[in-house]
Amino acid sequence: MNDRTALVTGANKGIGKHIARLLAAEGLTVYVGSRDAGRGQRAVGEIGAGARLLVLDVTDPDGIAQATAQVERLDVLVNNAGISPSLAPPADTLVEECRRTYETNVFGVMAVTNAFLPALRRSPHPRIVNISSGTASLTWSTNPNPQFTPGSGNGAAYRSSKAALNALTVFYAQSLAEDGFKVNALAPGLRATDLNSRAAAGGDPAEAARGALRLALLPDDGPTGGFFSWDGTPVPW
Repeated sequence: MNDRTALVTGANKGIGKHIARLLAAEGLTVYVGSRDAGRGQRAVGEIGAGARLLVLDVTDPDGIAQATAQVERLDVLVNNAGISPSLAPPADTLVEECRRTYETNVFGVMAVTNAFLPALRRSPHPRIVNISSGTASLTWSTNPNPQFTPGSGNGAAYRSSKAALNALTVFYAQSLAEDGFKVNALAPGLRATDLNSRAAAGGDPAEAARGALRLALLPDDGPTGGFFSWDGTPVPW
């Protein structure tokens, strides 16, 4: 173990749990963020040494405040919690579905990041990783790319929310650069998780988690304000 600490939101399953496991294997104390205490505790047991349960719903301001009170210092924040309630194009997407998606994928990230900034500022090497999506890239959505077939407007709520998250990534990186922060976004690729109906066709979530680990442990001369694929290659905005 070392004295570094990390928080991964939505870490009771999927990519988030794999990210937490990899960080713990590096010797960090890892707060496993989970809305459900029971599921979070099971994940902690599976991850093993170094894992700590932190009950955290990114859409609950009171819960976020209670969570921050339990963390004095934080070296790494991985904003992984996300939802995708609809794969419809914009004309067929209910506005309420879009609001709910943004509540978690955008506003939740802002709320958690801002709440934990004091703890992150106590770290000599603060890192923030936002789990985005290659489908949020406007360039990839309109041109050939290595992750998906372009030209479809499906998944409008999820994809636009992740595009907004990409913008926040840039703005946080710019505004926190002088304080030594490294803030980057990750495109994990299609993975076998329960986030979407095509999960069975996805790849190993552990592979995507390794990409997040690289960004979480960047050296001081590493990039900030970037968007990277799971394999480390840059993704165009």
